[in-house]
Amino acid sequence: MPRIIPIRDLKNTSEISQMCHASNEPIFITKNGYGDMVIMSMKIYEEKMFMLDVYSKLIASEEQLAEGKVLDGDASLKSIREKYNV
Repeated sequence: MPRIIPIRDLKNTSEISQMCHASNEPIFITKNGYGDMVIMSMKIYEEKMFMLDVYSKLIASEEQLAEGKVLDGDASLKSIREKYNV
């Protein structure tokens, strides 16, 4: 369940830091009852960004498959081996 805290609680920086590191999800900050910011630990941020990159590459790959933009694996490996004398 997402954690939601008011912006005035940000003055407790060490407590907020502990919450960020203890949670696997972002913490939502509200201002005057409305969403204002989102914070999370660097570790979770990097993991989320990595997965976002993976998903975007998968989507691009699926689009290429749907358009028929595929290569023959054996021919590609043979070409690479010839090019680099492997």
